[in-house]
Amino acid sequence: MWLEVDGAVVFGGGRVALFQAIEETGSIKQAAEKLNMSYRAAWGKIKATEERLGLKLVQRQAGGRKSGAELTPKGKELLNLYKQYKKDVITVTDSVFFEFFHEF
Repeated sequence: MWLEVDGAVVFGGGRVALFQAIEETGSIKQAAEKLNMSYRAAWGKIKATEERLGLKLVQRQAGGRKSGAELTPKGKELLNLYKQYKKDVITVTDSVFFEFFHEF
């Protein structure tokens, strides 16, 4: 299950994993390594999502003790809303499935 804008993927399981890994590690590089992907692939997914939504979702800080990355408030909101959406869709789908196929 994923979200699209004009037929292009905006958010789904892979991006959820990437955003969660950024939250956990505080780094796009470390998040990418954790998910066995290149930094370039991770950054490409982030940029594509930001461009398709017109929102800044990940804030990078280069150099010094504060180098790394973190989700912006909108990035955190998107991650949390998507997780709740997925949970609710699964609950409703299970209910409808049982309604139709409870005899089987």
